[in-house]
Amino acid sequence: MIVKETGLKDCFVIEPTFFKDNRGCFLLEYNKKEFQEKTGFTGDFVLGNQSTSQYGVVRGLHLQKGEFAQAKLVRVVKGKILDVAVDARKESETFGKVFSIELSGDNNKQLFVPRGFLHGFSVLEDGTIVSYKCDNYYYPESEDGVIYNDENLNIDWGLEKKEIILSDKDMKLQMFKNL
Repeated sequence: MIVKETGLKDCFVIEPTFFKDNRGCFLLEYNKKEFQEKTGFTGDFVLGNQSTSQYGVVRGLHLQKGEFAQAKLVRVVKGKILDVAVDARKESETFGKVFSIELSGDNNKQLFVPRGFLHGFSVLEDGTIVSYKCDNYYYPESEDGVIYNDENLNIDWGLEKKEIILSDKDMKLQMFKNL
């Protein structure tokens, strides 16, 4: 496993061990001991989620607050996304900074998003399957978020405005300055 810094404190790109031969391929998706040694993350992933989306869908920017905050390890099983993390930890030296990376079923990269970060992604291929582990359970009452097109964050989602598909909930999210 190769771990690369993103420029955002505690947020990492993970390049898992991948083996390919004439039979197919094998991906070592997660090794807790190695992950802890290379990232310093000592939590346990307790929840696994998977979504399937069509081209143009933007999910996010979401987070859970307080004691229900979640760290996430995100990967794409099939297709391609632009994955986005925003440091929303007011005490952090990278507060308000944005990191984005293309994750795909072909490149096998993963993004570790620590607690206190906003997270979202745009779907760049039809039928994209995103899988992610969380280190805390989901509690709807602690959910919060920021609108995808917040002008201060200035995120390029890799889509034309007319292509973007949002949920009703995500259309009503607040601006980052109000978080």
